[in-house]
Amino acid sequence: MYAMKCSLGQHFSHGSLTPLSSVSLNPAASVLNYAQGVFEGLKAQRSDEGRILLFRPEENARRMKMGAERMCMPCPSVEQFVNAVKHTVIANRRWVPPPGKGSLYIRPLLIASGVALGLRPPPEFTFLTYASPVNSYHKSPLDLKVENKLFRAITGHGGTGGIKSIANYAPVFRAINEAKIQGFSDVLFLDAATANYIEEVSSSNVFVVKGNVISTPVADGSILPGITRKSIIELATDLGYQVMERDVEVEETLQADEVFCTGTAMGVKSVASVTYNNRRVEYKTGADSVCQKLYDTLVGIQTGLVETTKNWIVQVD
Repeated sequence: MYAMKCSLGQHFSHGSLTPLSSVSLNPAASVLNYAQGVFEGLKAQRSDEGRILLFRPEENARRMKMGAERMCMPCPSVEQFVNAVKHTVIANRRWVPPPGKGSLYIRPLLIASGVALGLRPPPEFTFLTYASPVNSYHKSPLDLKVENKLFRAITGHGGTGGIKSIANYAPVFRAINEAKIQGFSDVLFLDAATANYIEEVSSSNVFVVKGNVISTPVADGSILPGITRKSIIELATDLGYQVMERDVEVEETLQADEVFCTGTAMGVKSVASVTYNNRRVEYKTGADSVCQKLYDTLVGIQTGLVETTKNWIVQVD
């Protein structure tokens, strides 16, 4: 793993690679008591020629900076972030799976590691990156349950739903556990203000297809501005679809031709069904779906099989 520390009011400077190990924290560390931390997630892919490729790592760096500012934390620069990711991948290159067999997932983590037993920024912060080989997050199309009693983020601006705060994710565990007991793959959350509009699946953005129109909830503060989401919007537009970022009612979702999810871990994944108040609606999936077309294009770019003029790929030397 790659790690570096920073004092309050200072800037991150030099980091170093060390063997993967446990992190020692004082019980009064701000991250443990007040969840002062943000994280990112990205993947390294191996191409058919053996190259190791990263997908838009600078976007992860910028998003971490946005989250750090919201959480009153210093943050590595874009260059430092990308450099740390590269060093981590190079040190773990033996764990990058062969083409088509998975990817190396990289987790950059920024935490308030200093002691502050009180509501104030602590004196020390730690940035680190580590990695693990992973396979596909879900093998089959998703069966989603709409959750209308538990919510993942406050609606509108001002909260932390639009950043990758570490505090955002444990609150979805209960809803996911209950859904999986009932046989669902995951949960589709609604807005907390009205419980009328779809927002996100537990760890991914959601898209709704009707004819040639692809709609996705606007990332207005409660919804994470996903990097896969951003890329799919651009690719879909290039392919001739009309893409709209707007409020999408749950009832409208039930009338869609297709629904699909996007995220670093998820990739681009079709939704087979959505169940809302015991009403189950099924959607188109498979080779002729819009989702499959977008998946093939995105993964082709990520693995170097599809040539593009977009400056999205970073090769790890």
